[in-house]
Amino acid sequence: MNIKIHSIHFDADSKLLEFINKKLSRMENFFDKIIGAEVFLKLEGNGQVSDKVAEIKVSIPGKVLFSEETSKAFEESVDSAFENILRQIKRHKEKETHE
Repeated sequence: MNIKIHSIHFDADSKLLEFINKKLSRMENFFDKIIGAEVFLKLEGNGQVSDKVAEIKVSIPGKVLFSEETSKAFEESVDSAFENILRQIKRHKEKETHE
């Protein structure tokens, strides 16, 4: 599976990139037809508080799954978005087996 990580308007450190790659590579345990995944990391904020936004886009045959989460830490945002994507993958897989 091909994983692309884009950090918008900042440079993500290697620990964060490693965390994301490790996390997303687990998706293949749940669904082996994943074509690729893209992660967009953004800093969003006004003034003092900047929220960390993680968007995950996963391509599977015939469909693109998407999740966006915001929190105070990128790891937290990625965790939440990842859990959301996993639910979507499981739902898609169930539909596929019932057809």
